[in-house]
Amino acid sequence: MTDIVEAAPPADLDASGRDASGVEAATARLRELLADVGPLVVAFSGGADSAFLAWVATDVLGADRVRCATAVSPSLAGSELDDCRALAAEWGLTWESVTTTELDLDAYRANDSDRCYWCKQALSDALAPLAEATGGTIVLGVNVDDLGDHRPGQRAAEERGAWFPLVDAGFTKAMVREASRRAGLRTADKPAAACLASRVPYGTPVTLGVLREVEAAEAGLKALGFDDLRVRHYRESARIEVPIERLAEVVERRVAVVEAVRAAGYRYVTLDLEGLRSGNLNLGAHSENAPPVAL
Repeated sequence: MTDIVEAAPPADLDASGRDASGVEAATARLRELLADVGPLVVAFSGGADSAFLAWVATDVLGADRVRCATAVSPSLAGSELDDCRALAAEWGLTWESVTTTELDLDAYRANDSDRCYWCKQALSDALAPLAEATGGTIVLGVNVDDLGDHRPGQRAAEERGAWFPLVDAGFTKAMVREASRRAGLRTADKPAAACLASRVPYGTPVTLGVLREVEAAEAGLKALGFDDLRVRHYRESARIEVPIERLAEVVERRVAVVEAVRAAGYRYVTLDLEGLRSGNLNLGAHSENAPPVAL
């Protein structure tokens, strides 16, 4: 009797089972959509999604019809702002920074599961004058995979008329990365970098001091070569998340790791043995009885 062996999924399928080889058709569709809409204001965080969207939009419409804007606040790491500026120069983007004031909002600082709503509301309000001045549409780099997570920020953006062209073109995260590789964009494999407030468990107030501690701790670890990581804030304790394959390296270099994190102001330094899990804050976002967890 012949054993039945379950076939492994094709290498070109992304996490959602979608055929990543469809990037060519999705890219063509994206170009058509962007050409039909006209002037754009791109919310440009410098991540893989918004960078790809900004690059394609500028290629389709020209730099004179696409304004890329990076929201600057204490929740944005300085290194990310520097990279946005560098990408704009490399790609010939029309770029500027805009100041957002979400930290002034009581609802944002309270840090409940809708914190991102208030952040995107502040972003939309900051981008609105740019859109009004050019008659442009505000666009965000939201992809199809993002629709399945708890993303109150998307609701805030949509309420203010923002558009998600990557979703309409059918792009998943894997497809964005593959299309970026084909275009030769250095952001194709850039690790996801959520805002610094996402390191703080729901229910723990977001303050300027907390954000600075998180940024300093992550900067110290990145200086040691750990580029893909999160430092989760638990008052005096920092919980480090790195990919599973780098856990042993953190332990091997524990003296330098502890020094870097303590220099940021933390008393205790811990390592999460489950590894890096982007978005894990949202695991408890849908349960009223779930304890606070960190992203």
